[in-house]
Amino acid sequence: MSFLKKLVYTAATIALCIGNITTKAQNSKKPNVILILTDDQGYGDVAAHGNKIIKTPNMDKMHDNGVRLSNYHCGTTCAPSRSGLMTGADGNRAGVWHTIGGCNILREKFVIMPQVFKENGYSTAMFGKWHLGDSYPYLPQDRGFDETVSLGGGGVSQTPDYWNNDYFDDTYFRNGTPEKFKGYCTDVFFSEAMDFIERKKDEPFFVYLSTNAPHGPYNVEKKYYDIYKYETSITEKQKAFYGMITNIDDNMGILDKKLEELGLKDNTILIFTTDNGTAAGHTGKPGNEKGFNAGMKGHKGSQYEGGHRTPFFIRWKDGKLTGGREIDQLTMNFDILPTLMDLCNLGKVDGPAQDGIDLAPVITKQVDKLPHRYCVVDNNRLQQPEKWRMCSVMDDEWRLIDGKELYNIKNDPGQDKDIASQHPEKVEEMRDAYEKWWTYTSRDFGHYEAYKIGTSENEESTITVHDLHTFTANAWNQSYIRDPFSGKKPALAKGYWMIDVQEEGEYEISLTRWPRESGLAFKDIVPQQGVKTNWTEIKPAGIFIHLKKATLDIEGIHQVKEVDMTQKKVSFKAYLSKGRQHLEALFTNSEGIDFSAFYVYIKRIK
Repeated sequence: MSFLKKLVYTAATIALCIGNITTKAQNSKKPNVILILTDDQGYGDVAAHGNKIIKTPNMDKMHDNGVRLSNYHCGTTCAPSRSGLMTGADGNRAGVWHTIGGCNILREKFVIMPQVFKENGYSTAMFGKWHLGDSYPYLPQDRGFDETVSLGGGGVSQTPDYWNNDYFDDTYFRNGTPEKFKGYCTDVFFSEAMDFIERKKDEPFFVYLSTNAPHGPYNVEKKYYDIYKYETSITEKQKAFYGMITNIDDNMGILDKKLEELGLKDNTILIFTTDNGTAAGHTGKPGNEKGFNAGMKGHKGSQYEGGHRTPFFIRWKDGKLTGGREIDQLTMNFDILPTLMDLCNLGKVDGPAQDGIDLAPVITKQVDKLPHRYCVVDNNRLQQPEKWRMCSVMDDEWRLIDGKELYNIKNDPGQDKDIASQHPEKVEEMRDAYEKWWTYTSRDFGHYEAYKIGTSENEESTITVHDLHTFTANAWNQSYIRDPFSGKKPALAKGYWMIDVQEEGEYEISLTRWPRESGLAFKDIVPQQGVKTNWTEIKPAGIFIHLKKATLDIEGIHQVKEVDMTQKKVSFKAYLSKGRQHLEALFTNSEGIDFSAFYVYIKRIK
């Protein structure tokens, strides 16, 4: 059996996915689709999974009344998980194995979920977190969404996000244009989604509702913290974290009522899932635990079960996806796109092969069992992935961790007893599956995606240090922009960006320490933002960095200018040839330390 058939899909399931479909089905017969993806909420952060403290009545209703995948897995961190979900392909293969450093940019060649729906007559919209590229042509509005309201980077207050966002009354990007919104972030994204749904109620729609909550910083309205205020078995941070989840749950209830009012509930496929294991819902070891992790080992980022096993509930009354049925066979996030293509009768769109299998035959009871396969998840938060690093090879029953430890997940769900020595033949078989997976997914690891500049669609490009290719700590969030020394390691990274010049000509390249919308000059410092409470976090005061010079290096062009600290930017003009190029844009401080500019703005002037 070939690698793809054994490890990823079989010819039979592909036939079920794309065979005998009508590419232009009548709109009135097409189900709507709403995909809710929360951020950093783990399997144990849902009451229906055994958590006795958290309040999630609407998630519980989906658990009880829809179909649930109880052995569902995604990436171990945010962007790799989203990459697999959107493409139907292994996240690493699609170019996303990290959350920063330019290794979070989804390869342009892949046809992704909104494009498939759009090509099949759906209106498409995305609300919330994207995290798969922050400049053209990788923004959500560039990738098939008709309407977007999105934040920048991997969460509110990260470096590509609008300056000083803090979850309350923030500025987000409506189709790429900054717009001020009133209210809490999750409330805003659900409200915008419901507005879109109401406007599109008479035509099929696909909504990707991707909340940044409950990702940190753990900011929430006090009333949600107060729900858990007197719980002694969880930490103060967990009280805010749980409050963020309960706020999401409340919004899910409001959304459900809206669908019912509009007469859309029965013919809408509603999906709830998350992007990795819990980030804050469980701490400590047995005997000294706080929170709940459903008996699993590991949290967000871990190769153990708690790092990547997540909730997945799907409900569709007209499609008979009801009744609280559980499917405990191994399923993956990259199975969801081919499954939706079958359920919605969507025609295939040309592009790289999907790696997922169609789950529709199982969830609609046409068949009882999925084909056997091995799947792999890993954590490769590096510029170049390393073989065998923090990985899990999985099938329905077995987990091979780092190529060494073997667990029977049915008998030992906590992964406490390594039985590799008792089953050497199983270890060898699973190591062989990993070798084939690595060969298949690693072919393009040496190719980084490049932001395209000088196009008619994109008059000016904004590039941030969040996407800098570097081997050292960088200022990926605004706390490090304010104070690069506020983290565990100094965030004054030196590296490069990949750009792809579309039109030869003269360009202006401007380097800044502060984002343009801040209005700040180099000499300016900023006060601490926010007030520290049990339900809100702060951003540190900004420190003064005395900059002496700025340097531009790009494909043989080398320019140096002194920095005037009373100004907001240092601008260079350079004639750029067409094609892919390395861009280095550096500041040198008074101590002689070189580091990459935090923000770079590029526009064609001739």
